[in-house]
Amino acid sequence: MSFNEIKGQEQAIQILKAYLNNEHLAGGYVFTGPEGVGKRMAAKALAKGLNCQDKNLNGCSVCSSCVRIENNQHPDVHTISSDEAQIKIDAVRQLQKEMSLRAYEGGYKVFIIDNAHTLTPEASNCLLKVLEEPPKNNLIILITDKPSLLFKTITSRCKIIKFLPFKRENLESILENDYKIDKDYAHFLAYFSEGRFGSALRFKDDEALSKRNNIIDKFILAANPSAELFASQSREDVRGALNFMSSWFRDIYMLKIGCSERDIINSDRRADLSKQALTFSFLELDKILNNISVSISYLEKNVNSRLLMYNLGMELWKG
Repeated sequence: MSFNEIKGQEQAIQILKAYLNNEHLAGGYVFTGPEGVGKRMAAKALAKGLNCQDKNLNGCSVCSSCVRIENNQHPDVHTISSDEAQIKIDAVRQLQKEMSLRAYEGGYKVFIIDNAHTLTPEASNCLLKVLEEPPKNNLIILITDKPSLLFKTITSRCKIIKFLPFKRENLESILENDYKIDKDYAHFLAYFSEGRFGSALRFKDDEALSKRNNIIDKFILAANPSAELFASQSREDVRGALNFMSSWFRDIYMLKIGCSERDIINSDRRADLSKQALTFSFLELDKILNNISVSISYLEKNVNSRLLMYNLGMELWKG
């Protein structure tokens, strides 16, 4: 993935390429914006531009260096993340140690800290010391969709690069024309992803429409909905199901207040939405959407997902 292949982030890419062209790179950058808008792709592209063997500032994606960066195998490009809830101080100490060493291939050493808002206070303070006097030819990129959770002292020492979602209708057009996706599916992906290009492609690869239809037909519209549908699903799948449900009842609300079909996420199921819009009051929809939101928050707290969906089902269809 090179800069030229990242769609919808022209302003952010233009800024990064200007820094590359002028050989004026700060020790630290913060890439901010919603999930799925290209922050990680841009971080890799920047690493390629700095280390491309063909001196291509866009990253040629063909030379040995660019290929290894793409495959997370380059000895001078490191990604720091955590399978746990937080990035701890040991990870930053290891970064500090790596920065003190010379680059293996004589280019830039690049350290990408994914979900940087999960740095512990101790890790943040350690990183702050690194950012105060970063060694030459070392670059730190912090990626986050929650910049307010970063220490102010960290962001003040970094260049902030903002990544924005597409306009949903523009993303729909790209999905339909460039990726040859069916019009209804392109509309669903663009609107369900809220204009986040990377998320839309991930949903496409994850067969989101099929999963959504399964939730609608076997849980929302079923005469006797059962939480057994979710018995063997992962927490991530249950979270996805809750998001599908939220979009469904949000659409019903939008129909009831007279919004146009362009604003409906699940417009391919308009007939079912219209039928349900006659059965729910605004008060009931408010309660349902609140219950779904509460269920998502409980899921984050490791509440049993099967029990969670059973309770949600009881709330949705009681009486």
